[in-house]
Amino acid sequence: MQFGLMGMALAAESPGASAAWFVEHFGFKIGVDIGWYVNTQHAEHPNVSLDFVRRDHESWPRAVRGKSVAGTLVAFLVADVDAEFERLSAAGLEVVLPPVTEPWGQRRFQVAGPDGVFVEVLQAVAPDPQWLADNGLGG
Repeated sequence: MQFGLMGMALAAESPGASAAWFVEHFGFKIGVDIGWYVNTQHAEHPNVSLDFVRRDHESWPRAVRGKSVAGTLVAFLVADVDAEFERLSAAGLEVVLPPVTEPWGQRRFQVAGPDGVFVEVLQAVAPDPQWLADNGLGG
């Protein structure tokens, strides 16, 4: 499959407010806003898109129409996870997982976003060689 854009649509109680949160804290910009639908693209990555659709709108899949978001985690890979943690903490975002270094080679933290969405910010770090060996991944 070849495609020019990877995006995701999130069910929102207030698409405009949800989009504004990602604009303020993660560098997205509003592309289209027609009330029940708001499209955003990342300012530095035009092929990254997040759309927000009013959860009870007729265009939303019938099986989940009107339901709240559950189990959605949007992740951003960054160069300096600790700097991002400081920036987002200072902005007052709700931290649900403080920075942790995982043995599989990630340093990450998580914040709660609007409408039940969570955001993980992570950085690649050297994995623990023992963890790799214990999990059959050592070379």
